[in-house]
Amino acid sequence: MATGINIDDSSLPLRRDVKLLGQILGEILVNHGSNELLDKVEKIRSLCKSLRKQFDREMYETLKEEIAHLSSPMRQQIIRAFSIYFHLVNAAEQNHRIRRRRQYQLQEDHIVQPDSIENAIQSLKENHVSREFIQNILETLSLELVITAHPTEAMKRSILEIQKRIANILKYMDNPMLTKREKKQLEESLFNEVTILWHTDELRYHKPTVLDEVRNGLYYFDQTLFNVLPDIHQEVEDCLERSFSDTKWEVPNFLRFGSWIGGDRDGNPNVTPEITWETLNKQRRLVIKKYRTVLVDLMKRYSHSTTRIEISEELLASLESEEDKFLPADKKWPIVTEAYRRKFAIIIERLKQVGKGDAGYKSADELLEDLFVIKRSLALHHPAVNELKMIKKLIRQVQLFGFHLATLDIRNHSGEHELAITEILRKVRVTDNYGQLPEEDKIKILQNILSDQRPVLLLNEDYSKETQEMINVFQMIKNAHDEFGKRSISVYLVSMTQSVSDVLEVLVLAKEAGINRLHADGRVESYLNVAPLLETIDDLTAGSKIMESLFQMPIYRTHLHELGDQQEIMLGYSDGSKDGGTLTANWKLYNTQLEIHKMAKKYQIGLKFFHGRGGSLGRGGGTLNQSILSQPAETLGDGVKITEQGEVLSSRYLLEDIAYRSLEQATSTLLKASTNLSTESNQVTYSIWQQAMEEISGTALIKYQSLVFGDPDFLTYFYEATPLRELGDLNIGSRPMSRKNKSRFEDLRAIPWVFAWTQSRQIIPAWYAAGTGLEEFASKSDRNLKLLQQMHAEWPFFRSTIDNLQMALMKADITTAKEYASLVGDNDISERIFSDIVEEYKKTKEILLKITGDQELLDHTPNIQESVYRRNPYVDPLNFIQVELIRKLREQEEPSEELLTEVLLTISGIAAGLRNTG
Repeated sequence: MATGINIDDSSLPLRRDVKLLGQILGEILVNHGSNELLDKVEKIRSLCKSLRKQFDREMYETLKEEIAHLSSPMRQQIIRAFSIYFHLVNAAEQNHRIRRRRQYQLQEDHIVQPDSIENAIQSLKENHVSREFIQNILETLSLELVITAHPTEAMKRSILEIQKRIANILKYMDNPMLTKREKKQLEESLFNEVTILWHTDELRYHKPTVLDEVRNGLYYFDQTLFNVLPDIHQEVEDCLERSFSDTKWEVPNFLRFGSWIGGDRDGNPNVTPEITWETLNKQRRLVIKKYRTVLVDLMKRYSHSTTRIEISEELLASLESEEDKFLPADKKWPIVTEAYRRKFAIIIERLKQVGKGDAGYKSADELLEDLFVIKRSLALHHPAVNELKMIKKLIRQVQLFGFHLATLDIRNHSGEHELAITEILRKVRVTDNYGQLPEEDKIKILQNILSDQRPVLLLNEDYSKETQEMINVFQMIKNAHDEFGKRSISVYLVSMTQSVSDVLEVLVLAKEAGINRLHADGRVESYLNVAPLLETIDDLTAGSKIMESLFQMPIYRTHLHELGDQQEIMLGYSDGSKDGGTLTANWKLYNTQLEIHKMAKKYQIGLKFFHGRGGSLGRGGGTLNQSILSQPAETLGDGVKITEQGEVLSSRYLLEDIAYRSLEQATSTLLKASTNLSTESNQVTYSIWQQAMEEISGTALIKYQSLVFGDPDFLTYFYEATPLRELGDLNIGSRPMSRKNKSRFEDLRAIPWVFAWTQSRQIIPAWYAAGTGLEEFASKSDRNLKLLQQMHAEWPFFRSTIDNLQMALMKADITTAKEYASLVGDNDISERIFSDIVEEYKKTKEILLKITGDQELLDHTPNIQESVYRRNPYVDPLNFIQVELIRKLREQEEPSEELLTEVLLTISGIAAGLRNTG
C-alpha cells in the first residue's frame, strides 16, 4: 500500500466539497439510522485509512473481526453508507472538472486551457501551418463515437439524476455573488438531495429490456449531445476565425455519434428485427421533438416584419406555394407581414407529419433546404459581422442528426450467418453442407451468387426459425433505408471474423434483401458497409491477409466502389486482452492497423478503424484523447471510430459542461495529431521501438497464457476468487453473461471477465504479464532500460500503455485481493496462483517506476492519483464485507435473498468507487 500523495492546491475546492457532502451524509446516517451507525462507519473507515498509511497485522484482524460481527441490518446500512459516499464524490469530482474549465476561461487571454480547441488552433498558428493545409485536414477529419449498452453501468437512472442535481447545486454554490439567503437555500437543497439519495434503491428489481437500454441511451442525446455536438463545431470555426481572421471558415461535420443499442445482436437473443425497428422509431421521435422545440423558440424570436425588412424572393415564393398546401386555415400564422413566423409554422407542421402522411418531410434534406431558404433571406438584412447563430446551429443539428438521430450499427456473430447460408444453399441444392466445405470452395460459391442477378432465396419455402430471423434482419435494414434514410443503418459488423467467407456471407444476405443489387446492365448498388471485427490474437494476426484477399476480388471491389472505396474495420480490445493479455493485445492491435493501412494504400482503399474499446482498463479503457493518441499516427487521417461503453456514458455525458470538455479534448487531440502525421519521423528509431515491443509482447504472451491456459486450475481460481457467480443476479444488462449461456472460457464474455476481476481488486486483465515482458527486456542491458524510457518520453502509444498499466496497479490491491483468494476451496490452488499474481504485481510496479522515473504510481497525474487515494479507504470496507458475504452465501444450500441483496449492493458500491470497472 502506498504511503504518500502529492496534493495539488487546485484540488482544495474539491476537498472542501467532499468534506461538506461527507458531513451531510454523516447527519443523515444519524437522523435516519443512529449514532451507532455513524460510529460503526467511522470506525471501519478509520481502520481502513490507517491500514492504507501503514499496514499492521493486529489492526487488520480487528477490522475483519468488526466486519464479521455486523448484524445483517447494520451491515446493509454500512454498505449503503459507503456506496452513497462514492455517488457524492463522483458528483463533486464532475463539478470540479467544470470549475477548473471555468477558471481557465476567466484567466487572461494568453492563458489557454491545455487540450482545448483554442489551444489546438493556437498551436497550428504558432507552428505556421498553412490555411490550405488546415482546410484539407478539416475535410478529412472524422471522429465517430458509438454508444453501447454493455452491461457495465451498474447505476440506475434515478441515481444518475440525483448525482446531476447535486453537481449542479455545487456549481451554483461557487457563485461569489450569492446572498446569505441564496446560500442557505442551496445548502438546504443539497441536504435534501443527499437525503433522497439515501432513500433511493440502488438495485434494479428487474433486468432492463433492450428498449429500456435504448431509452437510457437516448437520454444522453436528449440532455447533452444534441446541443454539445454543434457547439464543438462552432468553437472550431470561431477559434479559426480569431486566429486566421482573413479567412472565412466552413467547418465540415467531423464529429458524430452512433449507437449499438437496439442493433447489437451478437449473443443477445432479445435484439430482434422488431426491436431494432422500434429503436429507429424512438430515435426519430426524439430528434423531431428536439427540432420542434428549437423551431418554436426561433418562431418566438424571429418576429421580423416585412414592413421593416426586405425578405428574399425565394422565401416569398415558398410561402406562396406551400402555405395553402401544407397548412389548414387554423394553423396558418395570422400576421401576414411576419414572414419568418409563417415559414416556421409550415416547417413545424411538416415535421409533425413525418412518417405519417404525404404532408410530412420525406427526408432531412428537405427540411435542410427550408432552413437554408430562411438563412439566405436573413443574410439580406442582418449584419454579417454578427450573424444569427441559432438558425446556423439548427442547420448543423439537422446535418448531424437527420431524421435518424444516430446511425445504428447492426452486429452479429459470423457463425450465425454461416448457419443461415448453409440452410439456404441446401434448400436450392447448391451444396448439402456449406458449413463443412473448405474455405476456397465457400468463396467460389459465394462469388458466383454475388455475380448472378438471380436470388437464391425461395419465397414460399419454410426456413428454420433462426434462418428466417436472419432473413428478417436484412429485410428490416432494407425497409429502414426506405423509411428512415440510408444513414439510419450503414454498417453491418461481423463478430469473430476469421476468414474471407465470413464477410462475403453477409454480402450475400444483403443481396437477397435488395441492399446489394446487381442490375442487368452490370451496374451495382450497395448501401451497407460490411465491417469485419478482428478480436482474438490469431484474428488480428491474420487480419491483413483476410482484407487483402477481399480487396483483390472484383466483385468485392465493385461493392466498395459504391461506398466511395471506403472500408470499415473493427478492432476488438476485449477478447484480444482476454485471449493474450493487455500488453500483447494492444501491440497486436497497433501492428494490425499499420499492416492493413499500408496494404489498403496499395489498393487505394480508404479505411476507417473502429476501436471497440471498453471503459475498463482491461478492455482498452482510458480517456478519449488517450485513445486517439495511442493509435498509429498515420492511420488518424483514415477516420476514427470508437465505442463509448455503457459505464462511461454517465461520467462523460451526464452534464453538458463535462460532455463539452470530453469532446473538446478529443477534438483538440485529433486536430494536433492530424496536422503532424509523421510523429515517428525517425524511421530508424521507430524500427528499434517496434522490435523492442515485439520482443516484450512475445515474452508477455507466454507469461499470460502459461497462467490462463497453462494452469489446469486457473478457471477454478477465477470462478471462486471473484464474485462472477453473483454478478449474474445484478440486473445491469439485457444480454447474457456468456454466449449461448455456456461456461467454457471461450464462451465467457469479456465484460463479466473484466468486471469480476475488478471487483476482487486483482484486475489482472489490465496488467498481468506486462511486468514480465518489460522487466525481462530491461534486464538484458542498461541500454534496454534507457530505450524503454525514451519510448515512454517520445512514443504516444507506449506512453499511453504505461499510463494505463499504472492506473490498473493503483486500483488493484494485493491485501484486499488476498481476501478473495481465501474463497477458493482448495488452498493449494489458491496459494499457488495468488503467489504468482503477487510476484507479477511487484515486478510490474517496479519496472513501471523505473521507466517513468517516478517515486510513486501516477505521480505525473496528481489529480487522478489523489482521486484514487481518496476513494481507497472507502472501497476497502465494501471489499471486505463482500468477501464475508460471498463466503456465507456459498455455504448455504438455499441462498438467502437477504444475503444476495447485500452482495449485490457491495458490487454496485465498488463499481461506483472504482469507476472504470468493467
